[in-house]
Order: sequence, then C-alpha cells, then structure tokens
Amino acid sequence: MGKAMITSGMTEGQINRACEIFRAQLTKHASEFPSEVVRQVFGQSELGLEWLEVFRKRVEATSNLIVRHVKVDRSSSSQQAIEVTGRVQYTDKSVVATMPRGEGEEVDVFFFNPRPEAYDGNGWLSDEALKREFEFYGLKPDPRAQARVNADDPAFADKHPNGTHWKDGNDRWCFAAFDHGIDGRRLRVGRHRDDWRGAWWFGGEFLGT
Repeated sequence: MGKAMITSGMTEGQINRACEIFRAQLTKHASEFPSEVVRQVFGQSELGLEWLEVFRKRVEATSNLIVRHVKVDRSSSSQQAIEVTGRVQYTDKSVVATMPRGEGEEVDVFFFNPRPEAYDGNGWLSDEALKREFEFYGLKPDPRAQARVNADDPAFADKHPNGTHWKDGNDRWCFAAFDHGIDGRRLRVGRHRDDWRGAWWFGGEFLGT
C-alpha cells in the first residue's frame, strides 16, 4: 500500500467521538478553569476555529503516513524474525533477544517522519522525543512487524530508511535500523548510545480507540 488517503469526510460517529474525547479532558481539568473567565472566553469569536486548527494539524500529519499490511509469525524467535529480512546484519544478539514479541498475526504498520519540532537545535532526535512522536501519532513500536515489512519489500528501506526502538528489562533503549549503505541492504540492532539523526522513518502499530 502507499500513503494513506482521505476518501470521505468525518462520520457522525467520529464527530461524536471527538466531542467525547474533548469533554473527558474538560471534565478532568474543570477545576483549573474559573467559571467566570470561561464564560468570557466563550464570547471570543475565534475560539472554535482555534480548536479546529489543532485537530486539522493532527489529521494532516497523520494523512501522510505510509501504511503496509503484513502477516507476522509471533511464534518465531527474535533472531528468526530478523533473519527473514535477508539483510546484512550488524547486531548485538543479547539485544535482539529483548525484541518485543508483539501481538496479532496480521497487522498494519504505519511509518512516519517525526515532526521538525521533535529534533533538537543540532538535528538530533532523542529516544525520549521519539517516544513522544509515537504517542502523537497514536502508534506503538512493533519491531517484528516492521522486520516483516522490510522482508516483504527489501527495497522499501532504500528510499525510506526506517527504524524503531524499545526498552530492555533494565530500562535501556534498544533500536533496530533498516537502511542501505555501501555494504548493501543492512540491519543494525543494538543499545542506543547516540540519538537518531537524518531522514529516518519510524514504524508502529496503530493503537486505535
């Protein structure tokens, strides 16, 4: 599949769901907003449009995701899960063993570019910042499914170098990175000592509601 495309407008159910999400947050934080001030804010003509723009930005960002559907063997070992990619491997086997097993025999993997504001002033993306990007897009990392994407389409990472991350049992960030170098199509797996830098895509499974 290619990029996700908008084929129709929001449904009535989605509109109701959007209102439910906003209502839940207002209810949770109601004590933080003085009633008299809120009444005055309701009289500001641009309020509704400002709310709409926040929603619009998230929809537009998400509409640019690349989506791939894959079948994943969750019963295989972590090493077997990466062997199927057929890529040149530069891996730490102890880190490979910590790769999450994940769930679902058939899943959609969504790939995104982090937003510009996620990077620091020197163009580096920390794993903590990447974690927030996954949360922004409503995704969770699924390394096994991502490996399957790169196995089914070895050329995908040629134009879309892609990575993912997870934490091991000692709360340390680990990573898997699929790209193309002078040594050909490669896969690197290890514990992160540096932040991400460059035009990486990151894949994850949609959390949904």
